[in-house]
Amino acid sequence: MMVVANAVPDARAPAAEPVLRVRDLSVVFPPRRGAPAVRAVDGVSFEIAPGQTLGLVGESGSGKTTTGRAILQLQPASGGSVQLLGRELTTMARGEVRRMRRHMQFVLQNPYSSLNPRMTVGRILTEPLLVHRSVPKDRMAERVAQLLGFVGLEPDVVQRYPHAFSGGQRQRIVIARALAVNPDFVVCDEPVSALDVRTQAQIVALLHDLQQRLGLSYLFIAHDLAMVRNVAHRVAVMFSGQVVELGDTAQVFGQPGHPYTQALLDAVPIPDPARQRAKLAASPPDVEFRRGAAAAGPCCFGEDHARTGTPHWHWLGDGHGVSCRFRPESG
Repeated sequence: MMVVANAVPDARAPAAEPVLRVRDLSVVFPPRRGAPAVRAVDGVSFEIAPGQTLGLVGESGSGKTTTGRAILQLQPASGGSVQLLGRELTTMARGEVRRMRRHMQFVLQNPYSSLNPRMTVGRILTEPLLVHRSVPKDRMAERVAQLLGFVGLEPDVVQRYPHAFSGGQRQRIVIARALAVNPDFVVCDEPVSALDVRTQAQIVALLHDLQQRLGLSYLFIAHDLAMVRNVAHRVAVMFSGQVVELGDTAQVFGQPGHPYTQALLDAVPIPDPARQRAKLAASPPDVEFRRGAAAAGPCCFGEDHARTGTPHWHWLGDGHGVSCRFRPESG
């Protein structure tokens, strides 16, 4: 096993220049009302290739959404680098970031709160076209009809308001709005968690179809591991603001290398009651994960965790690595 100190977690060179390259990204929220500062994102690094999906998974509060917002420059980064299409976003002037937004878009979690209830569908989809001046005014109606067709809605819905649509239909409108300016990269933040199971499958199928048709790259943020397994080419597992495992989907789900990843997989219920009972009976006691040490005892590599120090990356295979805190002299 190769141990790399202070490594950037993606050892495998991508086949093409990445659409997105994130290096050592950090977000620190300052102290408030006597509470200490919070390091919500702590040295996150990954890449996303053209036409690929990276699934970002972890429990609530692990830093997934903050990572997505920092990448889109909706949340100021405290450190690190975010490059989209080879251009550094973190040092851009505000006006330049605004112009770059046509290349990066956001699909929010809740379709009930992400659409203005006082705007018609036509106005909702026209607004980004006006802001970015991406389509001549005499062609906007044509573009709006095209966007609705992309997401499986009829053109005659343009005069209707969001309250007239189901949750799944509203999310289709949100996706159409994100596509309006022909983005290269889309952050999907729990895009189906507010929907029923059948509608979830439909929206996931739609996102996959759009990716194939338009060559989109996605950062797919979710806590549903089964969903991520079906949509992502690669997976990054976050715990306490850090990426603790990164690899191809088959690698991470088939041969998880970090105990936290294994704990997430163990928590996924099995539909068969008998198998679920057997699984629970065979499960080891819960491991308490804490900042500063991934576990109270020896790590998954048989090393004692240090109370302080920099996470080291262990490369387990081609592009598959895990982060672990341990005594520098033990490496």
